[in-house]
Amino acid sequence: MTPTDIPAYMAHLGAAARDASRAMARAPLAARNAALQGMARLLRGEAEALQQANRHDLDAAARAGLAAPLADRLKLDGKAIATVAEGCEQIAAMPDPVGEILELKRQPSGIQVGRMRVPLGVFGMIYESRPNVTIEAASLAIKSGNAAILRGGSEALRSNLALAALVQRALREAALPEEAVQLVATTDRTAVGCLLGMHEHVDVMIPRGGKSLIGRVAAEAKMPVIKHLDGNCHVYVDAEVDLEMALAVTDNAKTQKFSPCNAAESLLVHESQAPAFLPRIGAVFAAKGVQMRCDAAARQMLSAVRGADLADATEADWAEEYLAPVISVKLVASLDEAIAHINRYGSHHTDAILTRDHANAMRFLREVDSASVMVNASTRFADGFEYGLGAEIGISTDKLHARGPVGLEGLTSLKWVVLGNGERRG
Repeated sequence: MTPTDIPAYMAHLGAAARDASRAMARAPLAARNAALQGMARLLRGEAEALQQANRHDLDAAARAGLAAPLADRLKLDGKAIATVAEGCEQIAAMPDPVGEILELKRQPSGIQVGRMRVPLGVFGMIYESRPNVTIEAASLAIKSGNAAILRGGSEALRSNLALAALVQRALREAALPEEAVQLVATTDRTAVGCLLGMHEHVDVMIPRGGKSLIGRVAAEAKMPVIKHLDGNCHVYVDAEVDLEMALAVTDNAKTQKFSPCNAAESLLVHESQAPAFLPRIGAVFAAKGVQMRCDAAARQMLSAVRGADLADATEADWAEEYLAPVISVKLVASLDEAIAHINRYGSHHTDAILTRDHANAMRFLREVDSASVMVNASTRFADGFEYGLGAEIGISTDKLHARGPVGLEGLTSLKWVVLGNGERRG
């Protein structure tokens, strides 16, 4: 099959994925782990060839004027390759989620009732720029006993084709069906519409990219979707705080990297801490070229910072995901006001409180309605690799099934199982 007749090509991928998913669901753990270890070995061994393919994509992106955040995410350098290879090994070392029986309890009738963890089946994934997602998705699919159909962005086609070929080679070497991980080998957008309609072959869809992509998938998919639309992450500096720690963590949350969805986009500061904290963090941001969009009180306090790029915040700024060296800044009078602001304007992704007050920290954890809530840590830790998941398929801000970084367990479902010894209901 070649991608000339797009509907026929996509139907072929779907049917092959469904067949492969059944083989993966019964594949022994040793074979799945062997495929992951093989992927790690091949990634390291083929690092130069992978970077060469990536350079073609980077050059084409530069000629096309790809937006800076997307271009940054497109890079597949030696460090990125080493990280995904390590992720494969980390996942291989994890316990098998498939077949685990939870909460097995004996009932008065004599039967034992529990829940078994089983693969979802086939997941489709549509993503932009990040070629490392190809390996992360493949490795999680293999370990969790699923099959995957991956559709990367046109800007990363060469990189993704090289990576997918490597994955299928590792699957073959482990005596597993190479159709367990398939890359859509066309940039024709018709393929996306076909994939979103293939409910008979695809059990769940996972978009990972910009708001327009995720919005389209959520609107058109004929199967369940695991998604997050925005990453408007907050850092709240409480009234009682270790000032040096707060400065270091806030700086890291915003400036360690501007383009990820877990970078801080909004800074809330308790008004009693603001005179000590704001001028110092303002100087840090000024030195790093970060524009601060402020409420009136914050702007007045930051006005004396040399070189500060200040602007008046609009209502839209409180909800904005910038993915750029821009941050909104607001003073608040209380923890209650901070929590209310985050729950109103936040995207339910990741929010952090910096505080010495244990009671305030616990309230923040309970009351902020986000997938990841942190105390005295950078929002940049909201990541499957950093959470010890090995890798993530994405971050979900939904409340059903999977929430936060989605790793192995997020790619499984639970079914009820009953163990008996001839019991009959009276």
